Amino acid sequence: MASIRTAYVFAFFLASLLCGPTLAFSAKAPLSDEQLNIEKIGRILEEHGLLLAEQKTIIDQQEARFRSYREQVEKRLNEQQRLIESLQARLAAKDTNVADANGNKPATNGTVTVQSLLAQRATGPEGSTQPAPEKAAPPQPVGIPPEQPKEQRPPEVAPIFDQPGVLTPRGTLVLEPAFQYSNSSTKRLSLIGYTYVPAINVGYFDLKDVARDTYVASLSARYGITNRLELEMKVPYVYRKETVADTTQFPQLDIVSSSEGYGIGDVEFGLRYQINQPVTGPFFIASLRAKSDTGKGPFDVPTEILGDAGTTVYAELPTGSGFWAIQPGLSAIYPSDPAVFFGSVSYIWNIEKNVGGSVGKFDPGDVIDFNFGMGLALNEQNSFSIGYQHSIIGKSSSSNTPLDQVRLTVGSLQFGWSFKMSKSTSVSLSLAAGITDAAPDVQLTLRVPVSF
Repeated sequence: MASIRTAYVFAFFLASLLCGPTLAFSAKAPLSDEQLNIEKIGRILEEHGLLLAEQKTIIDQQEARFRSYREQVEKRLNEQQRLIESLQARLAAKDTNVADANGNKPATNGTVTVQSLLAQRATGPEGSTQPAPEKAAPPQPVGIPPEQPKEQRPPEVAPIFDQPGVLTPRGTLVLEPAFQYSNSSTKRLSLIGYTYVPAINVGYFDLKDVARDTYVASLSARYGITNRLELEMKVPYVYRKETVADTTQFPQLDIVSSSEGYGIGDVEFGLRYQINQPVTGPFFIASLRAKSDTGKGPFDVPTEILGDAGTTVYAELPTGSGFWAIQPGLSAIYPSDPAVFFGSVSYIWNIEKNVGGSVGKFDPGDVIDFNFGMGLALNEQNSFSIGYQHSIIGKSSSSNTPLDQVRLTVGSLQFGWSFKMSKSTSVSLSLAAGITDAAPDVQLTLRVPVSF
């Protein structure tokens, strides 16, 4: 820029020197060709001087614009520096949070470059997950502590026993409508006594042929207090029909009587707790159930005399046991891909009470119950189970009347199938076939649990 100014001054000075003598000489004599050329050169130089002046003005304007642009650039650089400092502070705070959550010190030397910040910003907005190094923990949201490992839960299989194997998740309510049909047709001893299952009575006995059909519609509710503790309640409605034949040596003289009964059965309450959370090995679940006496018991319904032999039968069938019962138990579930093995053992304590009359205090026999089985997942929606259930019913006793009783054994082979209709709804069907004399011949159960 200084060289341009110097050229402009030199040209103006040269033009003055050349043009002054020429003008003076022209007044005295005609101009020669050489003088004319010099004059022409002077005019050219003058024109160039004007051009140089214009260029100087343009240069001055450009200098002003450059200064303004430089000021803007400096302002933006200052803003960028403040932004970099802010990002450095944020990154330091986030590294501290992640280190506190993982129990480690932040892996940084305290220096952040512009390139690293651009790489950081390229990964997404604040709070997006950052790529984890190889063999590191799963990626976690920046600034948020990693989730704790989920509690281990036993796998679900098709239910074939009364008590489910898998606990209800925390805050989840499961409503399970169910329908059960059982049939028993045997020649056995029965009269008035304690009803253990819908097709079995234990009490005073006479010899007779009994054909019994039982229909039970129930609604169960399970609620997960925590992932390892749940509450359960079951309300059944029972319909029973029974045909009794008082047999003699002469079939034409046999006396047949039919009776039925229906109403609310014994309401049950339960509490179940998962004891452990193994990574491998069996899951153990402790349970405690209480069965009420809300149904009509064997001593609460009327009886009648059948035939001349004086055989006593029910005029109306009971819908419950008539006694309170407490049932502690322990279940085990062992996953072994692709199968799941399960089993449980429990003890039913039937609480005696005074039923009055000639019976007085009646103490139903306690029950030892155990079962085991195997479940197999056919695919994501279907599963199949097979198992065996065995119950040993102890002798009953009466304070006023001696009872000549024997211990009963109830064994049944169970099959189950389950289909998962949706994430919250499934349907299962189970079949139990009696393999001992005291067991029902057949028992079908349909369940449809729905989660909320």
